[in-house]
Amino acid sequence: MNDEISRILTLVEEGKIDKEKASELINILQSKDQPEPVTIKKEVPYGNKMLKIRVTSEEGDNVNVNLPINLVKAVLKVGTNIAEKIPEAEKYVKDINVDLLIEAIENELDGQIVDITSANGDKVFVVIE
Repeated sequence: MNDEISRILTLVEEGKIDKEKASELINILQSKDQPEPVTIKKEVPYGNKMLKIRVTSEEGDNVNVNLPINLVKAVLKVGTNIAEKIPEAEKYVKDINVDLLIEAIENELDGQIVDITSANGDKVFVVIE
């Protein structure tokens, strides 16, 4: 950088640039030497994230559920086995691929999972954040 500043000063002495232009060029050179500020985004550990379920109906009924992701994982592992043994609940869980859901959680799936708007305007959002 000192070589560049020396060249700028030489250009001023030779009358090829004025003092204002020299000052501008030196400031640019000095700002290049300054390290850019680094902002560190604190990432929430995946185990501390939440599964958020939002249901909004056109009739004004709203449901907001926040579940810790570790709880969801535990319930998926234990709850499905139990539900399969209850005749009334079996039909609701038989088509759910729980292993796929658990794998998604273990692979730290993040972001919006479900975004549904029904024909009558009801909305369902499921997000991990």
